[in-house]
Amino acid sequence: MKSSTNDLNVLGSVLRAFREAMGISQEKLAEKASLHRTYIGSVERGERNPSFNSLTRILKSLNISWSDFGANLDAEFMKKEN
Repeated sequence: MKSSTNDLNVLGSVLRAFREAMGISQEKLAEKASLHRTYIGSVERGERNPSFNSLTRILKSLNISWSDFGANLDAEFMKKEN
């Protein structure tokens, strides 16, 4: 369980980094993705495992491709392993 929690923390931190780089709030992202602000916050904190559909809506709202998102996830996981 600990490993999956760490994985969710990495996923959340990557999403947060993209959102902050765009200069938008959790509330604005939630509005754009048609999700609740508390849901966005819980994903960013690694408390929730977002569904494929929710993650797709978030990425589309941030104008991020799955390949860019995956590359950033890979980079963060590599940092954690070293």
